[in-house]
Amino acid sequence: MKSPQQLLADIDRRLGKSWAGALTGTEDAPAWPHPFPIGEPTSVELAADFTTTMRLVDSWRSWAAQHGLEVAYRGRRVSGTPQQLPTHLTVPDLDTAARLCAGPWPARLDRARSRAAVLTGRYPHLLAPASTLTAVDKLSDVDFDLLCRAADWFAHNDATGFTPRQVPIAGMHAKWLNTRQALVRELAGVDELGLLPDHPARIHFTYLDPAYRAAGGRVHDSATVGDKMQLPYRPQVVVISENKDTAIHFSPVPGGVSVEGVGRGGRTAASFDWITGAPRVIYWGDMDADGLEILDGFRAAGVPAASILMDPATYDAWEPYGTNVDKNGKPLGPRPPRPVPHLTEPERLLYEQLASPGWTRHRRIEQERIPLGVALEHVHRVALPAPRSVG
Repeated sequence: MKSPQQLLADIDRRLGKSWAGALTGTEDAPAWPHPFPIGEPTSVELAADFTTTMRLVDSWRSWAAQHGLEVAYRGRRVSGTPQQLPTHLTVPDLDTAARLCAGPWPARLDRARSRAAVLTGRYPHLLAPASTLTAVDKLSDVDFDLLCRAADWFAHNDATGFTPRQVPIAGMHAKWLNTRQALVRELAGVDELGLLPDHPARIHFTYLDPAYRAAGGRVHDSATVGDKMQLPYRPQVVVISENKDTAIHFSPVPGGVSVEGVGRGGRTAASFDWITGAPRVIYWGDMDADGLEILDGFRAAGVPAASILMDPATYDAWEPYGTNVDKNGKPLGPRPPRPVPHLTEPERLLYEQLASPGWTRHRRIEQERIPLGVALEHVHRVALPAPRSVG
């Protein structure tokens, strides 16, 4: 037999599944009223602990009376005596359920009821109003008002050729719109907002060839995905660095280009055939879980990069320069390892160690802690072309 507190967990679960459908009137079958089974002890259980059972029966009577609820009883014989034991508690409606569960539920339900009225009255074309109500549930009142104003604007105005930043809606900024475009489209009743797509990704890089630089050509350059560009020479060595400063200040390399890695930007780098088609493609990043995941992502995207200075031996050599805090001073901790099928065995070993809860050493060695001269030596040691296939 459940106690009243234990049954509240059942009520809370049903409330969580049914509130949106109940408020929008779109339930397949009414969720309330609902009889919740309290649970009936067996005859053996009753005989073994009759006193405890009767205390629980008394608590049900007083708790149900206190909350004005109806409890169903069934007659049982216990040790030869007739007893009335509770079998079900009936919760009559959504608001009673919210009152019983308490916490944020009453206020949440009041807010949701108001928003449901707005959605069903102002946007009758919604195909799944309960889902929409659930989607707006966590928005602040300010954001919900802004959502409705944005939907109304897009329903009656043509935004073709606008960037998200150019839409003339007071209080709205580009990031807000970018993260809520699906909701705006749904409420506006349009398939597309007509906004310009995000601008193509770019990479920034530095020419490393000493002869080219001696001739006075530009040192730093950029390229946009999808925009044809002819480099002054076909790179023979491409060094992709996780850190911007490392890429900019990398030492001269004949036929070399140093590319800024832009974080988990493997697909961007893979868009340039002068990178993927270079005889030698090298990746150098931090020795931490993030850095090795980024390396795996570059290879998965189609960048056939060999790594330098990202293996257990390098970690051991440079561990005195490691850290256990991130750039904001927060401690670096363990993390569940992700699938990294494109790492080599030494790289995978280091990755699993750095992510492990049992790891007691530094969890990050930033690439800037290793001198550029050391990195240059490793670049020259990569005598064979980088692997042409990724797998």
